Amino acid sequence: MKSHKTKSRREFLRKLSLGAAAVSSSGILMARGRSERTYFLSRPAEAGKQHSSNDTIQLATIGFGIQGIGDTAAAAGVDGVKVVGACDLYTGRLDRAKELYGMDIFVTRDYREMLRRSDVDAVIIAVPDHWHQKIAIEAMKAGKAVYLEKPMIQKVEEGQALIQAEKDTKKAFQVGSQGISSIQNEKARELFLDGAIGDLNMVEIYNDRFSSEGAWQYPIPPDASPETIDFDTFLGNAPKVGYDPTRFFRWRNYQDYGTGVAGDLFVHSFTTLHYIINSLGPEKAVATGGIRYWKDGRDVPDFMMSLYDFPKTESHPAFNAVLRINFTAGNGGGGGFRLIGSEGELMVRGRSITLKKTRVGMDPSGYSLRAYTEATQKEILKEYEAKLGDLKRQLDQPEPIVFQPDSDYKGADHDHFVNFFGAMRGTKKIVENSTYGLRAAGAALLSNYSYFSKKIVGWDPVNMKLL
Repeated sequence: MKSHKTKSRREFLRKLSLGAAAVSSSGILMARGRSERTYFLSRPAEAGKQHSSNDTIQLATIGFGIQGIGDTAAAAGVDGVKVVGACDLYTGRLDRAKELYGMDIFVTRDYREMLRRSDVDAVIIAVPDHWHQKIAIEAMKAGKAVYLEKPMIQKVEEGQALIQAEKDTKKAFQVGSQGISSIQNEKARELFLDGAIGDLNMVEIYNDRFSSEGAWQYPIPPDASPETIDFDTFLGNAPKVGYDPTRFFRWRNYQDYGTGVAGDLFVHSFTTLHYIINSLGPEKAVATGGIRYWKDGRDVPDFMMSLYDFPKTESHPAFNAVLRINFTAGNGGGGGFRLIGSEGELMVRGRSITLKKTRVGMDPSGYSLRAYTEATQKEILKEYEAKLGDLKRQLDQPEPIVFQPDSDYKGADHDHFVNFFGAMRGTKKIVENSTYGLRAAGAALLSNYSYFSKKIVGWDPVNMKLL
């Protein structure tokens, strides 16, 4: 197949030959050092006035657990934002909210009380997955801007109602899969769309965890009891069971409340992947796995491997993606993914990306040439040199090129909230709205549908429907 990126690929190679300053069309790239192949990414300083008290966005968090506390801290680090409330079904977390943000903030077990308050402009929703859709829709209808943790929905069929609520209310709505806002993934997108790795043919995504917390075995506080936890409300529309603090604090382990490794981890990968390659998503998936180590009562796998088919688009040819999650990683762990193309690969891991320029099968080696006479070998090599010429030499990069944020970078969480609050003020456009959120969650949840049904599952990435 003739590449659709030939022109941009040549332009990328030209930029690369000019040095680091030319690689970034946005002007956010700076080279540090002389011999190393590492470049540091930076954002321009945030311009504009300091927000007055009359322009302060007053924020409340619904679900003040591990993720809710992290989100609130990131949001509070953005200029012009004040934390005014926290809601949680465990009273210990409400006490923690007051420790962090002052005794004057409003706390409640009932999220509806928070939505009725006129002094709350926006809410972070970081509750178990089975509550996402209901609270988010009610919050938008109550006039609140919504930052909803991933995955946007627990079940694919919940997505369209959220999309409609966002359209009807016109409230700022951001899904909290922050990788889409990171400076390194912005660079990865630029490199990919510039043709840095040629035509994409495969993606490998992995996440290995080797800790009890990585496997969602979160600590249960000693004061947990029916008096300190509103367990019945926690259950919501899930099947009724007796009080069980393990289900409350380790809810990700259960299908009734969470979405397993797919909704917790695969969804981050799809959010980032769709952004980098400018894709609407896959059209087919098959998954396998099982409960291999954490036989603790959970009913979702602690190991899952999935294979996805992506269709051809204007940005990329058809390709396959392999995703793997392993909660018994052995010695160490970590996560990341590789985009493998016809002329190189991009490795996206943590706070850095690595570009390796390669060439595949472009000229013969001694292995195949040894069957010919020396004279014939010289003729063959001459022909290859004439055909490949400068392209071969340009692709022979001796070292990988690494891009990473500089020391002043505040992180993807900060940038994601800057975008969200900017959208509330009308100065920015939301980067991860409900439509984007459904495409990321839908792709991720295909793994669950395939795993539990034991069959290949189809997906319409345009209309966001199971097939």
